[in-house]
Amino acid sequence: MSSREPAPRLADWDSSDIVATPWVPGRGDRLLDNRARPASMWTTTNIAELMPGVPTPLGWSVFAPAAELAMRRAFHALGALNSDEVSYPADEEDLVISIFHGHPSMSIDFLCEVGDRMPGGSGLAIAQQFFSSTPEGFESKPTRRYYPRVAVRLPLAAIGGVTKAKTSRASAESWWRKQLVALPQADLPLASQIFREACAHYEHVVSRHVLTLFALVQPVYEQLSNLIVDAPHVSSALQAGYGGHEESAMLNDLWACAKGRVTINQLLERHGYHGPRGGELSAVVWREDPAPLQAILDHYRPLDDDKDPLRTERTRVQDRQAAEIELLQTLPFHKRARARVVLRLAGRYMPLRSIGKVAYLQCFDVARASARRIGQHLQSAGLIGQAEDVFYLTAEELLRRPLGDVGALIDERRKDESDYRAIVLPTQWLGHPEALRIQETSGLTQISGQGVSAGTVTGRVRVVTEPGETEMEPGEILVGHVTDPSWSSIMFLSSALVADIGGQLSHTAVVARELGIPCVVDTKIATKALNTGDLCRVDGSTGTIEILERAGEAPPAATI
Repeated sequence: MSSREPAPRLADWDSSDIVATPWVPGRGDRLLDNRARPASMWTTTNIAELMPGVPTPLGWSVFAPAAELAMRRAFHALGALNSDEVSYPADEEDLVISIFHGHPSMSIDFLCEVGDRMPGGSGLAIAQQFFSSTPEGFESKPTRRYYPRVAVRLPLAAIGGVTKAKTSRASAESWWRKQLVALPQADLPLASQIFREACAHYEHVVSRHVLTLFALVQPVYEQLSNLIVDAPHVSSALQAGYGGHEESAMLNDLWACAKGRVTINQLLERHGYHGPRGGELSAVVWREDPAPLQAILDHYRPLDDDKDPLRTERTRVQDRQAAEIELLQTLPFHKRARARVVLRLAGRYMPLRSIGKVAYLQCFDVARASARRIGQHLQSAGLIGQAEDVFYLTAEELLRRPLGDVGALIDERRKDESDYRAIVLPTQWLGHPEALRIQETSGLTQISGQGVSAGTVTGRVRVVTEPGETEMEPGEILVGHVTDPSWSSIMFLSSALVADIGGQLSHTAVVARELGIPCVVDTKIATKALNTGDLCRVDGSTGTIEILERAGEAPPAATI
């Protein structure tokens, strides 16, 4: 495996600079199971938002190198990594983004180490905000020799950060639209070239997203958290209500379509890259099959105007503005100037939490569309049995022809996928993980997690495994393993959110706060312990879910 030369800085969008990405294939013949050092710390938290479930070999071979290089190049741009730490590692044990038993994972060691290299930040803060809790045995060790370099580079990276993030977003959307028009008629060489370009563009926008997240969003969120630690009465309002979120724009368009102000075709032109498990390359998104979208719109149509997401968004903005005034009035005079700066930066940077996600989902969707077009050509040539078989090849195998007889290889990888889907991993572990024994949950009356959006709701549970395959009813409590942008359309219908994994800056938490509904994450077992129809009380402040009545059971007798 050859290394790539480190980029001296994160370049702006340049579609002429197309470079193939490397990929470590994994241990032995099983592509989706890497090695890990015995004492290394790993987690599935947060990465599952980007790559949900067990990926196909093609999906992983596009995602993994892009995410690996994005993490390294972004932190190099911030000054927290040296030049010799930016290249794609030759040894899979040195990866930041890895995979075990078919489950994508992220190195806690890496993020905590770079967090300790940044002044004003810490590995401890990153662990708590992104992974919900401090890993067992973790000890934050600030490395001050990096501080001067980061102190220079981080502000430089922040300068123009909003403009660059929006430019990257707009460029990705323009390119997405152009390629989706070209691909239905593309011959095999053109479809292959578009696939290569999609991989390169995907790497760029993920790098921009990571840089935006760690140069702008996370530092400001940490300062905001420190600012409101002594003002719990306004903390919830100050963590949301910043407007401009991409998920809010999608919800507004869904609402407008349901009410007849936007056509279904217009909706697909804007948001067709979304769909169930949109972070997996083989997924079928709305532009390919709008049936799940139609089902969502059917639930929106009968809702009253007081459920209008735009009205909710405006209310949250007003609540946040009122909370800012109240906070400033309660602070001592000598702390108000700093507080105003933090609040102004939060208003500018917090909406950027989701802007990069749209860009990389659009680039990923081009990779999806081009892969399916390549599959059609390979099927016509008799090289594969069906077009969807391409997702069980790696990117390198897909672009290297002739393929030869790959039928047995594809069958073996399909079997591996089935085996991996039956495996559950812990959310955090040391070294190579062992499959997690599913905890007995039949006698539970309460589940604990981390409260990330305040409020208390009592209602019936809807356990969701695939957001496109549910009959979610308005007002139900949505329970999922993890959420990504494709879930936002049904999250809007829920009265509370519960997730197995997640942290303060997870997608589930951010959307819940913007919707103004209670949310508990990092429950680890909610999707296993709860069943659709269970009556529960969710407390987003204490992080508890109380099971009041099991589905199908008679309610407890009233006490006289």
